[in-house]
Amino acid sequence: MKQFTLSAAVAIILMTASCRKIEMDGSGSGNGNGNGNGNGSTVTLTGRITENITLKKGDENILSGIVYIANGATLTVEAGATVKGDYKGTNVAALVITRGSKIEAKGTQDEPIVFTSSSPDPRSGDWGGIVICGKASINTEFTGTGGGKGILEVEGGINNANGDGLAGGGATPDDADNSGTLQYVRIEYAGYAYQPDKEVNSLTLAAVGSGTTIDHVQVSYAKDDAFEWFGGTVNCKYLIAYKTQDDDFDTDNGYSGSVQFGLIVRDSLIADISKSESFESDNNAAGSTVTPQTRAVFSNVTSVGPLATLSNVGNSNYLAGAQIRRNSSISIVNSVFLGWPTGILIDASTGRATDRNIFDDNTLRIGGVIVAGCKTPVSYTKGSNSDVTGKTTDDIYNWFLDAKYKNRKLDVADNLYTRPFDYSTPDFIPFGNASSILVDQKDKDSYTYFDDPIITARTFITKVNFLGAIAPAGEYAGWHKGWTKFANN
Repeated sequence: MKQFTLSAAVAIILMTASCRKIEMDGSGSGNGNGNGNGNGSTVTLTGRITENITLKKGDENILSGIVYIANGATLTVEAGATVKGDYKGTNVAALVITRGSKIEAKGTQDEPIVFTSSSPDPRSGDWGGIVICGKASINTEFTGTGGGKGILEVEGGINNANGDGLAGGGATPDDADNSGTLQYVRIEYAGYAYQPDKEVNSLTLAAVGSGTTIDHVQVSYAKDDAFEWFGGTVNCKYLIAYKTQDDDFDTDNGYSGSVQFGLIVRDSLIADISKSESFESDNNAAGSTVTPQTRAVFSNVTSVGPLATLSNVGNSNYLAGAQIRRNSSISIVNSVFLGWPTGILIDASTGRATDRNIFDDNTLRIGGVIVAGCKTPVSYTKGSNSDVTGKTTDDIYNWFLDAKYKNRKLDVADNLYTRPFDYSTPDFIPFGNASSILVDQKDKDSYTYFDDPIITARTFITKVNFLGAIAPAGEYAGWHKGWTKFANN
């Protein structure tokens, strides 16, 4: 790839127009210190970047086409910076952090980093999103160049002759791999359907290792999935999915990390033809027994669905708060699902029957979960293959309500949070504050589900005394404020 550097004469002409334009294709400026001056330069990234660069707060930072940070380079984004995916029809922009390279995007509560569309009239799907490729474990096999067991070709048409769209450590995975940091980051209007079922998600974490830091990330108006984990071990905290079209938290191919504190807010009119859920979880597409198995643990998630009341209709493409299928052993604990057509769906229709992970292996947990205002609280799709278990919807329902798991079904959803379904001025603080039904009271039986060995083994997960993403007061009450953007701010 060629490196393009403006001549001094051209730079002077552009500076007289009060904007210095700098384009990078290849190794950037070569000095590793960034290219803009933070005072209004236009910095356009294209192609394959192979040296360290910094995007500054005061610059107009543009991604043009698919941009690869490669060859062990680090992309640093200053707090308060905005990075725009250039909207050019089919030449969709995306940012790919390749294996061995890093992104260091450390915003603050007062100065978040924003990845968004360059369009003056931004819409969902204007650009592709962020793809991070790591070297951790994954249960896929790629037969093309650079492939083998433990290698994934990331979907969405981002791979190239350099193998920049491959993820996973192959025969020698590094589960502690470090792909950098995303903190106090917003990703807006991203997601692109390259082909049916081969989309670029707003944030794709492909075989990303536990040395990577992901916290305080909001994905808004995602065209496809907001967050998708393909294998890997990365742990995440304080995630928000706002008005996603397809799935909010999608886990595949042996993802085994931990996620705590997640807020999901849907729009009743926006859903995908493929059926939309807040959770969609597979072991792999075939539902086979390949390892590592998908065994992620999600704790303290609030999922606000499309139905404010049971009489609401919403988009017909909404399916469930959580669809667990294809031999996944994901666990969801201490969480709240509000206003979904179906709350929890255990789908045993493909591959090894998923309910075996409940009744045989005892590795799938739903504990300390409230399903409120859902037309069907818990449902089951029976398998039709040779692995049929003979279980029924009643068996699944009785499992969910088994007292030892501390789950509850509530008929209405409007007494849990202050204004969760208000699209103009939403408020996600628990209704009743400290006396909320979401808070574990001393004079009541314990509501939370932290003492199970599957949960206690996850040292990343902090034990708290409330269900859902947000506490009524204290340390965990305001984490979703200040750096985020909802309809009211």
